[in-house]
Amino acid sequence: MSESGDSASPRWRGYVFRAVTWIVAVACFYYVFTRIAAAAARDGMTVVEYLVAFFAGADWILWLAVMIPYSVFFFLVDAHVTWRVVRWFNAPDLKFASILPIRASAYVLSLVSEQVGKGAMSLYLLKRHRVAGWEALSSMIFLGLLEIYQLLMFSAGGVLLDFDVVVEASRLLPLDIILPAVFALAFLYLPLHIAYFRGALFKGSKLRDKSLLVAFRRARPVHYLLTVLFKAPNLLGAVVVYTVALHLFQVDVSLGQMLAFLPVIFLAAALPLPFHAGALVLWTVLFPDYPEVGVFSLVMHTFFVLFNALIGVLFLPRANRELFVEEEADTAS
Repeated sequence: MSESGDSASPRWRGYVFRAVTWIVAVACFYYVFTRIAAAAARDGMTVVEYLVAFFAGADWILWLAVMIPYSVFFFLVDAHVTWRVVRWFNAPDLKFASILPIRASAYVLSLVSEQVGKGAMSLYLLKRHRVAGWEALSSMIFLGLLEIYQLLMFSAGGVLLDFDVVVEASRLLPLDIILPAVFALAFLYLPLHIAYFRGALFKGSKLRDKSLLVAFRRARPVHYLLTVLFKAPNLLGAVVVYTVALHLFQVDVSLGQMLAFLPVIFLAAALPLPFHAGALVLWTVLFPDYPEVGVFSLVMHTFFVLFNALIGVLFLPRANRELFVEEEADTAS
């Protein structure tokens, strides 16, 4: 009876968590809908007419000419930084060409879940390089943390360069207070984090010895810096691409605005909400004069995810061969 109750408890917590995330997501979509409806009413249109007019005015050919090269560029940069981290902490002999098919294939699996995509990377490292699963996963966690810090660093730089755009966008939320506070807390924590895993703080702590955290234990400060630098081209490219794309949709934004806001939007997209509802609301909050940009963000994200999955499909036969066919041949020999 007790064991049954123990197993049921996590299941119910999972149901409650999913229900809450869906309720929050629905509330986010309703908020964006009301903002778009108000803008449409001011122009004497229905919501559908308003959105059709917004999307009909875009140069879709030029949009594709911007999005497709960037998606390929993103994949190559993403594969490169993943390769570097895995070589540092897990498999020193790993070749860059070997990481391409499995990283691309992870995009296909990420359509189901980001965790499934990370699991595929861990499975590859286990089968091909005999890296323990927890240690492989630790590298993925290291990459995830540095992704967050990269977004915070670039957003902080954008805010410092043009704080007026943050003040102007603070009509609905006090972003001019929230953002600097978040930046300060994050950057105060990082040196403490590094010092802890280097053994300089809380020397009796056993948490750092966990296999799941081995990448942090092995990382030196230069690894943190290089990871951010290796990732930087993707974010800078995204700032340019989103600025150009918004102009193609007749939304007047500057590079400074996108540098300050896009990293924060990407952070909101990482919240565990269906359809990246957090990012949807943040677009509308940051650009109150253009509530339709929330829908624009869905189009951008959907294309990006699907095109990356297409790249993954192209690499899938090679990934399967490396994961299963060659593994069977090695076992037989």
